[in-house]
Amino acid sequence: MKKALFLLSLLFSALTMSANTVDVISPNGNIKVNVSDECGKITYSVSLAGNEFIAPSPLGLLLSYYSERDASKPREINLCEGLAMGDVVQKDIDETYNVRSLKKNSVHYVAKSATISFTRNGKKAMDIEFRVSDTDVAFRYYIHQLNKDRMSAVVQKEITGFNVAETSTSYLAPQMQPMTGFAATAPSYETHPEIDAPLGKNGWGEGYVFPALFKNADKGWMLISETGTTGNYCGCHLQNLGDNKYAIAFPNPKEANGNGTSQPGLSLPCATPWRTITLGTTPQALVETTVSNDLVEPVYEASKQYTYGKGTWSWIQWMDGSCNYDDQKTYIDFAADMGYKTVLIDAFWDSNIGHEKMEELAKYAASKGVGIFLWYNSNGYWNHAPQGPFGIMHRAVTRTREFRWMKKIGIRGIKVDFFGGDKQQQMQLYEDILNDANDAGVMVIFHGCTLPRGWERMYPNFVACEAVRASENLHFGQNECDNEALYATVHPFCRNSLGNMDWGGSALNKFYGRNNQRGTQRKTSDVFAIAAAVLLQSPVQHFALAPNNLTDAPAWAIDFMKRVPTEWNDVKYIAGEPGKYVILARRTGSDWYVCGVNAMKEALNTTISLDGIFEAGQTVKLYSDDANLVGSVKEVKLNKKKQLKITIPNNGGLVIE
Repeated sequence: MKKALFLLSLLFSALTMSANTVDVISPNGNIKVNVSDECGKITYSVSLAGNEFIAPSPLGLLLSYYSERDASKPREINLCEGLAMGDVVQKDIDETYNVRSLKKNSVHYVAKSATISFTRNGKKAMDIEFRVSDTDVAFRYYIHQLNKDRMSAVVQKEITGFNVAETSTSYLAPQMQPMTGFAATAPSYETHPEIDAPLGKNGWGEGYVFPALFKNADKGWMLISETGTTGNYCGCHLQNLGDNKYAIAFPNPKEANGNGTSQPGLSLPCATPWRTITLGTTPQALVETTVSNDLVEPVYEASKQYTYGKGTWSWIQWMDGSCNYDDQKTYIDFAADMGYKTVLIDAFWDSNIGHEKMEELAKYAASKGVGIFLWYNSNGYWNHAPQGPFGIMHRAVTRTREFRWMKKIGIRGIKVDFFGGDKQQQMQLYEDILNDANDAGVMVIFHGCTLPRGWERMYPNFVACEAVRASENLHFGQNECDNEALYATVHPFCRNSLGNMDWGGSALNKFYGRNNQRGTQRKTSDVFAIAAAVLLQSPVQHFALAPNNLTDAPAWAIDFMKRVPTEWNDVKYIAGEPGKYVILARRTGSDWYVCGVNAMKEALNTTISLDGIFEAGQTVKLYSDDANLVGSVKEVKLNKKKQLKITIPNNGGLVIE
């Protein structure tokens, strides 16, 4: 009898141990995360306002290492199963930080934190830290030193899953096949999302880039991504495992010409990057989240106070041939006329201008109060792109020599293009370029590149990444022009929501071409163009304007483009939905700018509330389009309710200041 009771006691104990759970609840009680170790496997689920957005989904890592005792094959460390929940340490997070380059330059971050310890065979295996704010869920793994002699490992697989609600639809941009696209420069995050698509697809066979946006029927919105990635890990993306099941995926081994490892190597102990989930019953949470930077810390101090602002860019209208001394001098004069701080000199400047003449051009620009951004090919073994300068940025010895030259002649910043993917070696290259550039006091924009993952706060000289199918494609394809408004309505909720986006748009030419008479035709209005300057955010903006716009564009549009800020103190969602329309507001100092664009076939006729933005009875300046996309500006007085009736036609825009 005693033996039976003892066995029953063991069984009851085992059942209890196999179903330990922890709840982590947001400060306002609206978001709940449940973590369980049932049957030795860790799962988590996420709900918002009582509705499940992520069904129980797997967590864990599969590691390996070589032992000096037997180096014939790697040994595995399974952190996916046979795990038991141990200690739970909970605390409140209440932090304030300031970063000038963000969409909100002063952020108050409040969250609940729970660090859950997991053991395997009675020994501590790893911790998982969860943070839950009123709009965001984040978690990361902390891997302990295996034992006193085991200080390194390789992550063979991360099984982190996202079993999204079956009632969801998706807004996902496909990951490109490696070594495809122009000169084998893919993947480069330059694909459009499929709007409101069903679940169950896997993109073009490679999954989807971050961030990944989902709509859970009428229950709300969810944005999945990652942040805090350095050279200590690889950049990840999302793959579909069938139906509503998604999971973390590592880079394709073929990326970067097959060189470098897809699995990240770790120096133990260490923490992995954060996985982030932004949730809201409306799209407001998507527009206003700061989660990418809430979870990270500065990696190094700024070597100087960096100067942001507006700039011009000849390449988008005049193309490769414009990267010569005379045309760039014309654009420097144009920048000075506009009161802009920089010009971006694009590819082939090394052969068309040269380093010696560039010094002369930099002096001329400085005399006009204009700084220079220079374009570089990232190079290395990962693509066949012929544009120069190349053979510089991928090696420390050539890179630091070039930065010394830049510092001597006063180069303001660089744009580095054509990276080779998301392997750990490429993430190290991003970090190395940023670090060396900071030593020289040079700002950095990345193009043909990955998503920024909290880099605005981590690296003070980082400006922005492209990581989107950006404005250059408007020059290359009429279909891009036809759908410009459509994708502009998605970016504030998705790509631009989680990081500075180098877009390079806001064209006032009717045609993308040097003479403004031939080329792909812009379908959006001039009001759309000035609205996009507010809508699509980066602290350094190189607009797609041209010198001829001083005389052939509406005076009110040029005047606005001279004054529009690029640094913001706050952002507010007003109305809209991805793929349809968007209206939001940004503040600089005490001045608010409201912007809106419409991609729907029918005109948007609605009344918006400007409470908390403008005062009752205040007179504001309203830029709007008529039915033929002819823009105008007028003064309007707000009513006592601080409401305004607006109309935005298809491909049109709205600005209120």
